[in-house]
Amino acid sequence: QVQLVESGGGLVQPGGSLTLSCKTSGFAFFISQIEWYRQAPGKEREFVARMTADGDRAYSSSVKDRFIISRDNREHTAYLYMFDLRSEDTAVYRCYANQPDWREGHWGQGTRVTVSS
Repeated sequence: QVQLVESGGGLVQPGGSLTLSCKTSGFAFFISQIEWYRQAPGKEREFVARMTADGDRAYSSSVKDRFIISRDNREHTAYLYMFDLRSEDTAVYRCYANQPDWREGHWGQGTRVTVSS
């Protein structure tokens, strides 16, 4: 059974940092593309970052140079390192995994990040 479980969210002050984790099981993590998305209250879901199985990374313009996506294939876990957090980063963050031979990808349940003083 495919599972993705995010953790690491919480309340942080502007300018602070957080690290989100996406612990996975039930599939071949090392050949998967991992993505992070977020959804702020009252807004559409937004792409945040992507890391391919080969290690290529991509970021949205709103987080580029502040967030880093990473993965540990031995631990079947993806990470999102977030720095210089701003109030506009407040959202529920979800990870997403996909492979070429899947009909559709799989989502985690999300972890909430609140940036506020």
